[in-house]
Amino acid sequence: MNVVRSDFQLVEKALLYLEENAAAQPSLDDVAEYIGLSPYHFQRLFKRWAGVSPKRFLQYLTVEHAKVLLRKSASVLDTAYTVGLSGPGRLHDLFISVEAVTPGEFKSRGRDIEIRYGIHSTTFGDCIAAVTDRGICDLRFINKGSRDKVLTELAENWENAGMIEDPAASKEILESVFTHPQSGKQLNIFLRGTNFQIKVWKALLEIPEGSVVSYGDLAERINVPASARAVGNAVGQNPIGYLIPCHRVIRSSGELGGFRTGTARKKTILGRELARQHR
Repeated sequence: MNVVRSDFQLVEKALLYLEENAAAQPSLDDVAEYIGLSPYHFQRLFKRWAGVSPKRFLQYLTVEHAKVLLRKSASVLDTAYTVGLSGPGRLHDLFISVEAVTPGEFKSRGRDIEIRYGIHSTTFGDCIAAVTDRGICDLRFINKGSRDKVLTELAENWENAGMIEDPAASKEILESVFTHPQSGKQLNIFLRGTNFQIKVWKALLEIPEGSVVSYGDLAERINVPASARAVGNAVGQNPIGYLIPCHRVIRSSGELGGFRTGTARKKTILGRELARQHR
């Protein structure tokens, strides 16, 4: 098993345990025993994976800290828009260019488009990545037993496209995202969605790493302040996980809220970003 992948699975298991037993405030020893490691080895594994201790990592995910981030991130997002970052976005040192399907292509659901896909191991578990000659069109994490379901959803979303399993076609893109994020490589994203969904997805790209916004803040940013629920639905339909950072949108209370592939994965992604920003 890939070492990075197994590290994530242990971290994910630890976070799920903490989530389910939060009222009992389990200690480091309790968590380490649950995942089958000594406290010393669990602490070392966690710090190697996240860059900080488990205790520090979890502090970044508390409701109160999230509320502070929400208050700060609103102005950060305003600044991003003020300087004209309304199209291309940035993830670490990756530059992202967005291209949407034309109305005719949207209606044809992928006719005459060839999609090559593959399954890859990443820092946050396995994912399916799909690419066309115009850019990456799908990136979804896989939970245990969900591989066939995710592939079915991909095929249904592009039901008239040619689907070819070809991991080599998406390997370089995935490496630039997860293995060498400071390569300076420009990534092209090819989106299929309604005009409203694409507007929301582009807005997600403006949320800086280590910051969070509420669904209501995001709705205000795209000038639909009364449509936070619709914005939330669009966020949930984001087809390109991680690159389009829907994990940076949380509830106005400061609670993290849901995530398509589980709250534990959302916590690991967001917590790692926050830890990296606060080292």
